[in-house]
Amino acid sequence: MVMDIKTIIIIGVIVVACVLLFVYFFQEKFIFLPEKLAKNFKFQYKNQDVEEYNIEIKEGVVINGLHFKTKEPKGVIFYLKGNSRSIKGWGKFAVDFTSQGWDVIMIDYRGFGKSTGKRSQKAMHADVQRVYDEIKKNVDEKYIILYGRSLGSGFATKLASVNNPRMLILTCPYYSILKNIQRYIPLKTLKFVVKYSMSTYKWLKYVNCPIKIIHGTKDKMVPYKNSLKLAEIKPKITRLYSIIGGGHKNIHNFESYHRALKEILNSKLPEEIDREHTSIAFNRSKRKKKTQ
Repeated sequence: MVMDIKTIIIIGVIVVACVLLFVYFFQEKFIFLPEKLAKNFKFQYKNQDVEEYNIEIKEGVVINGLHFKTKEPKGVIFYLKGNSRSIKGWGKFAVDFTSQGWDVIMIDYRGFGKSTGKRSQKAMHADVQRVYDEIKKNVDEKYIILYGRSLGSGFATKLASVNNPRMLILTCPYYSILKNIQRYIPLKTLKFVVKYSMSTYKWLKYVNCPIKIIHGTKDKMVPYKNSLKLAEIKPKITRLYSIIGGGHKNIHNFESYHRALKEILNSKLPEEIDREHTSIAFNRSKRKKKTQ
């Protein structure tokens, strides 16, 4: 029996409604993959001077973090991690910065590790701003670098858009979580149910510090083209470092990633290009067409 158009439309509407309801109620299950830690868990890292701290946001909400210290720090890296596990595992990446003379501050988002509190995009943004404000009490902003990897790239960009850090470093950043979800569920109506749109591209427009983007060309989770699009937003202050063959989870296994990071961390703030003594203002004349 062939279904009439009305029946097909009704079935289509029901299917779409079911998909939207599923995304609305279960999105946190695939956006956040937390690892919880016992309150008495002890963080330990070889050859690292690390101090654990807690920041009470309000009653029932505590943000737990780690401060990796160097003897004579050049400044502080506020490291905002990805969406999985806890800082227990992410802490091993601190050595990439402490070895270059930078202190590192890491935190677990709400519901991760020892951090507590109900998650929401607004609340999490407020949390990272609160931590940033605490850092500013002891460190001038010109010595604070924001580093965001994967999920953390959105939080780092938002922070940079409303503050004045020395630099913003994004590794494997997404254009927006909403648009990444739409790769798999191509529905425009998703924007009405996705609670964590994390519109990195919107916030990047308001960033005024140097922007460094690092992305693997073989990243399947957050495709490389995300960074290509982000790099076009503020091209005058942005530099894109392409890690040939790098994926989403293994980008730190590539020497080119560490060379890029070392270059970035040891770079001076950019100066204006000398337009008079470079070729920047040189325009090649078009060839005249031959007339018969």
